[in-house]
Amino acid sequence: MRLFLDCLPCLLRQVLEAARMASTDEVTQGRIMDAAILTLSRHRTFGSAPAVAQAMHEIVKRHSGLADPYRDVKGRDMLAALRLEPELRRFAESGPDSLLSALKVSATGNVMDSALYSDLDIEACVTAELEKSFAWCDLDAFARGLESASIVLIIGDNAGEVVFDKVLARELAKEHEVIFAVRGQPIINDATADDARFVGIDAHANIVSTGCAAPGAILDACSDDFRTLFESVDLVISKGQGNFEALSDAPRPLYFLLKAKCPKIAQALDVEVGDYVFKAKA
Repeated sequence: MRLFLDCLPCLLRQVLEAARMASTDEVTQGRIMDAAILTLSRHRTFGSAPAVAQAMHEIVKRHSGLADPYRDVKGRDMLAALRLEPELRRFAESGPDSLLSALKVSATGNVMDSALYSDLDIEACVTAELEKSFAWCDLDAFARGLESASIVLIIGDNAGEVVFDKVLARELAKEHEVIFAVRGQPIINDATADDARFVGIDAHANIVSTGCAAPGAILDACSDDFRTLFESVDLVISKGQGNFEALSDAPRPLYFLLKAKCPKIAQALDVEVGDYVFKAKA
């Protein structure tokens, strides 16, 4: 999927946020923003929003000397999500369809995205978000696929969200091997292997790296091992908008699981902004 022009102002705000977290020195912040604006002016040379986001956040790392500017933010979000885990598990176990409920918990984890919602009171909004139904849900097709599937790959998104994904992994692991994919190195607030282990998803899934450092699994930038895995597993669940942008043209069927947070993504998915989606890609 080509870069949505609507994403560009958001990317610039993200870099300003990251620059302020990475350094209190205004000169350093200015250098970061100058380089980011120059990179943004070359947006047509990038294949997707995640690709240009990677380039812009590498600028933050290079000028600040910090490999993980969002480390403290991720830690805060993971701890907040872990406090919610008992409620998330109760929700998943109380509904008439445990698979549907687990998918909804996982999708609701998209509200943990601090890169977009830095002032959001997570604990105050999750209960209300859990009660919202999917606007689009290809549950029947997924359930049929599970009947003959052995291995399910979940491609993760942000670090706090992994606690929500843990509920889904636990449900799928009852009858399937589950693999959970993370970013190859820190990028914005996305989950790394260390983050995934910290919240304990490895109790239900094998953690692997995509080998990609972008905020989305851009296949051309992923490792050979991950691409082989991606092509060979029975079912793939892609979490979040970054992975949607990176994998919309992927050469295999998969399922997108996310909350549509911007107009262009919502339009591409044929839903409204704020809607939850579990949608099959042929």
